[in-house]
Amino acid sequence: MERQDNTLVPFMSGNPVAPLELETARLLHLIYNHAPHDGAFSQRIPGLHVSRYSRTDTEYVKTFYSPSLFVIAQGAKTVTVGEQIYQADRSRILMFPVALPVAMQTTHASYSEPFLGVRLDLEPQRIAELVLKVYPNGLSPVRVRSAGYVIDANSSILNAVTRLLECLHSSGDVELLAPLVVDEILIRLLRSPIGAHVAEMGYADSSVQRVAKAIAWLRDNFSQQIKVADMAQLVHMSATSFHKHFKSVTSMSPLQYQKALRLQEARRLMLSNQADVTTAGRLVGYVSDSHFSRDYSRFFGNSPIRDISKLRKQTQKLDG
Repeated sequence: MERQDNTLVPFMSGNPVAPLELETARLLHLIYNHAPHDGAFSQRIPGLHVSRYSRTDTEYVKTFYSPSLFVIAQGAKTVTVGEQIYQADRSRILMFPVALPVAMQTTHASYSEPFLGVRLDLEPQRIAELVLKVYPNGLSPVRVRSAGYVIDANSSILNAVTRLLECLHSSGDVELLAPLVVDEILIRLLRSPIGAHVAEMGYADSSVQRVAKAIAWLRDNFSQQIKVADMAQLVHMSATSFHKHFKSVTSMSPLQYQKALRLQEARRLMLSNQADVTTAGRLVGYVSDSHFSRDYSRFFGNSPIRDISKLRKQTQKLDG
């Protein structure tokens, strides 16, 4: 059927299909192909991941993400960052401008309609190059910031994400076309309702970029004792201003952020490197076993020994 604006509307079962639904359906099919079972799967295109989950989570799953764009094709997730809660479902986009420790929970999923999503890691340096083209006259001041942003996807950006996944079918497309499609996705993000927040990732003097620099230092030095004044000096801000901007961008204080980093790393050391509780605690900067166990229990909901035992049983069940 042809509309008055001369664009073609496809039919399905005798009914016209909206462009957004059509693009979502195409994306669903591709995610199914690249996520053959439950889990998150890294793809050959750098920074591209797809995920599939067939059941809802009874507890939050705590993890750490780089600056990322999430496209939800089916199902729903709730993501908690510090004091802020974000909910994203079908055909919605979730964006985090800086690296963050997050707690995620799949809230809508089943075997017949599993959660299906795409994650693309964002590169501030590439964004910086594109900002000059999208905002040639400069960026208007951003007065309100958040740790994350949720917006409705449109058919154009879903089409671009779909074409990015289609590049996986050919090694030549991965090398030659995928970078161009990633640029298109970034440009469409920069022109979206959250474009100014995306653009700030690429501005060297923006508050977001300064906080990102402080986060990079924290990730390299999380086991050390830190002083907020020293971190503020590192990014050329007053201590008061730095603390305010850090909290607005991450929804947590620098010390809370450091604690999350320490506990996530301790968990990895015990799970992947077979480190015992005392060794893991010492390696991430704790001098007291009881203090470490107390913080760990509050953060993950179980003592270190019980938490690691539970995770290993879950892994064995999946492997089996």
